[in-house]
Amino acid sequence: MPLGPVVVVVILFFWVSSCLNVLREYERAVTFRLGRVLGVDKGPGLIFVWWPIDKIVRVSLRIVAWDVPPQDIITRDNVSVKLNAVVYFRVLSAQKAILELENYRYAIEQLAQTTLRSVLGEVELDDLLSQREKLNSRLQSILDEHTEAWGIKVAKVEIKQVDLPPDMQRVIARQAEAERERRAKIINADGEFQASEKLSEAASILAREPVTITLRYLQTLAEIGTEKNTTIVFPIPVELLSFLTANTPAKPKPVEGQK
Repeated sequence: MPLGPVVVVVILFFWVSSCLNVLREYERAVTFRLGRVLGVDKGPGLIFVWWPIDKIVRVSLRIVAWDVPPQDIITRDNVSVKLNAVVYFRVLSAQKAILELENYRYAIEQLAQTTLRSVLGEVELDDLLSQREKLNSRLQSILDEHTEAWGIKVAKVEIKQVDLPPDMQRVIARQAEAERERRAKIINADGEFQASEKLSEAASILAREPVTITLRYLQTLAEIGTEKNTTIVFPIPVELLSFLTANTPAKPKPVEGQK
């Protein structure tokens, strides 16, 4: 068998192998032909390119979760905090991500850090701790607005952790303790007010129906008797004592000159 056809077959086999590429379901290929990009992204599955005049760049369309390193931020009320966040983004247009940016992932990371510092530096510490969902939405909208021209979608931004200085932690603890004491005093005062209203209503009912006092005395004796006590305390109405005092004859005053 002549050697020439075998060499041609081998060369053709390797050339076809270089022209065939397999892309996964989440991958797309940006094809450059002699340095010029083709209009349509290729993939997924088996694709054919004219090697060596065609070059492909693989781009993943999956969502990427990037952990923003801890950032030192000074809030609007001059409190120094350290916080980190997570940014979720994905590529929507592989061509834009490759043509517009040298390294789209590095660009997203730098943009996320600068946006995080600028946005959170405009809010006060209380808002940073209590309105985290609102700040997350604001960060996501700002990042998504800037990355839309690059063919990248920022799906979500989450502030993970806010580290406060020890002095500020003690101040916040004292503030929380004072707030709880204030609520406890308000609840106690409200309970006293409601109890006084109920006592006033009970007093008006007892004043209209005097027999209810007797029933109340009997109920009290029944409650004392069920506890197996040897001593029974029988309440005497104050009105009875005043009645006895009123009917007691007054002691005659001594006459002058008499002993």
